[in-house]
Amino acid sequence: MKTESFKLKIDDKFLEVEFKNLAERTNSSVFVKYGETCLMATAVMSKKEIEGIDFFPLTVAYEERFYAIGKILGSRFMKREGRPSEQSILTSRLIDRAVRPLFPADFKREVQIIVTCLSWDKESDLASLGLIAASIVLSTSDIPWDGPVAPVRIGMRDGQMIAFPTFAERESGNMDLLLSGLKSESKKEVLINMIEAGMKEIPEEDILKAVELAKKYHEDILNFEEEIAKKIGKEKIKLEEKGRDEEIEKEVREILGNRIENIFKKDATDDLHIIREELGELLKKHEDAEKTRYGFSFFEKETERLVHEKIIEKGIRFDGRSSDQIRELSCDVNIIPKVHGTGLFCRGETKVLSFLTLGGPGDQKIFEEMELNGKKRFMHHYNFPPSCVGETGPLRGPGRREIGHGMLGEKALRSMIPEAETFPYTIRVVSEVLCSNGSSSMASTCAACLALMDGGVPIKNPVSGIAMGLMMEMSDNKSTEDKNYLVLTDVQGEEDHYGDMDFKATGTKNGITALQMDIKVRGITMKIMKDALEQSKKARIQILAKMLETIPEPRKELSPNAPRIYTIKIRPDQIGEVIGTGGKIINEIIDECGVLIDIEETGEVFVTAENEASAQKALEWIKNLTKEVVVGEMYQGKIKRVLEFGAFAEILPGQEGMIHISQLAKERVNKVTDVVKVGDIVPVKVISIDEQGRINLSLKEARK
Repeated sequence: MKTESFKLKIDDKFLEVEFKNLAERTNSSVFVKYGETCLMATAVMSKKEIEGIDFFPLTVAYEERFYAIGKILGSRFMKREGRPSEQSILTSRLIDRAVRPLFPADFKREVQIIVTCLSWDKESDLASLGLIAASIVLSTSDIPWDGPVAPVRIGMRDGQMIAFPTFAERESGNMDLLLSGLKSESKKEVLINMIEAGMKEIPEEDILKAVELAKKYHEDILNFEEEIAKKIGKEKIKLEEKGRDEEIEKEVREILGNRIENIFKKDATDDLHIIREELGELLKKHEDAEKTRYGFSFFEKETERLVHEKIIEKGIRFDGRSSDQIRELSCDVNIIPKVHGTGLFCRGETKVLSFLTLGGPGDQKIFEEMELNGKKRFMHHYNFPPSCVGETGPLRGPGRREIGHGMLGEKALRSMIPEAETFPYTIRVVSEVLCSNGSSSMASTCAACLALMDGGVPIKNPVSGIAMGLMMEMSDNKSTEDKNYLVLTDVQGEEDHYGDMDFKATGTKNGITALQMDIKVRGITMKIMKDALEQSKKARIQILAKMLETIPEPRKELSPNAPRIYTIKIRPDQIGEVIGTGGKIINEIIDECGVLIDIEETGEVFVTAENEASAQKALEWIKNLTKEVVVGEMYQGKIKRVLEFGAFAEILPGQEGMIHISQLAKERVNKVTDVVKVGDIVPVKVISIDEQGRINLSLKEARK
């Protein structure tokens, strides 16, 4: 078997790329290794274009395999991988977002990229390696694609920025920034074409420093990938050039006329949806499906060109706003009864209502994924029903988009959630998109923050978010760094549809907590990124001020509808005494008191109750179970057993002592039952505890 191998040293490790021709029926396949981590990527393209579709049918799948970490995971009855984990869905989306914009605009052949993790050393960044593998497999295939791309992750170690942090460094640091880079058309500059980041209040200027740090690594990896493609890459297939239909183009231009002008007025008298409908009626006369498709395709291209010209040249937006102006804002809290907290955030037509639910430690999400294994106490979920955009459609479980948007809001707020030591609640926020016209994910972040504050969660700082857009000059004769552009604050539907960038930034008054960027052009320069960060900061502070007008700080008290959690500390060796054989004792406390009880290995006991009385009853029970009996103390003992030589009395739940017959009374006692019977409650005094922990009690000493 012939193997082609390539190596690139990245700091103190080698990135190894191998072509083994094992998956020989694919358009290309590759093995990528870094440390003891190995991934395989394959790319397959259909033989023919799919007729009658107006989108590019690309599928990207990142696959986890538990053999990669040497474990057999799953339920008792299911031992194979099933539905993709949340992390693998997010990794699939990340790869898709970086590679999709680099396919030809009119390409309609189905393409599928599968990246499979074959082994993981629990240190290497699987998302970055997965994107590198996808980039290499596309670059070396005959699939038309204008890459390569190179991901670089920047983290922090001891307060200093580092490239390619380990998994542990990412989890413990203040910055986790992934930047996908590629060369500009002129090859003079590295452009950024995708960003994914979660941070702990990092200033904008530090983010720009991180981008500068990543550039050297971008250049090295891009040169490495280009060298591989040059040596073994297949010749790209030639796309069929489709002829122009000048008759249809003329009809489209006539129906558009100067109506774009009307759409850009504040009191718009026209609408693109209306124009599309009129175009559809006009094209029907041809009774030709191909002409209809061509007409709508040309309509989109011509509209995109006109929109770009209007916005870049005149600075005029669809609703008459300036480039850095936010739509009308409004907020509200505490508007739905019985729930633990609500937040309503409205920005123009985009309206999101978020709901807070607080639970005990036992409500934490337990997950068993390849990369992540453990519990999660803060969750943000996002729902986007078809009604929010005025459409009908099936209601299914969350798709990739909903999972991605939910996680973006979760990243934005995660670092502001109080530690479990001071606030032991499990926290779930659900954002319901009621109406959408631009960046419902950022509205969800704001609404979720309001809900947390309304419910009394003591977040460290309030968080707001905004989406930035971009209109870049549509010129084939200029490189990206030479094109005119305009960054737009608070993009809405049509600006997002025809625009070139979706740049989302969330943060507090102190700095950024999350970033996400996708683009439709080749990439953005450092200057564009600086402008986007500066404009987004101004917008975030403005939005934050509006939110704080509604609720200036988290409420001092939890919602009266939320459960209360009380904590008690016991010795770890006493946990068994509280649980009892087969859980008998703890279940008795739960049933009797109407509470939930969670016990950590450290001995921390959490009692979650709807009211204080129930909690205090359970706490007292646990205290008595774990209380240490001291010689000389007095108790009310309940007689449990009577023997010839004495009686056994329960002085605390689960703790018994013996009253010897000689300790029942001052005078001589002939029969134990002459003094006590089973069920009697009598005062007793602890007179001794032997080396084996057996407790000796006295009734006569207690009655002195």
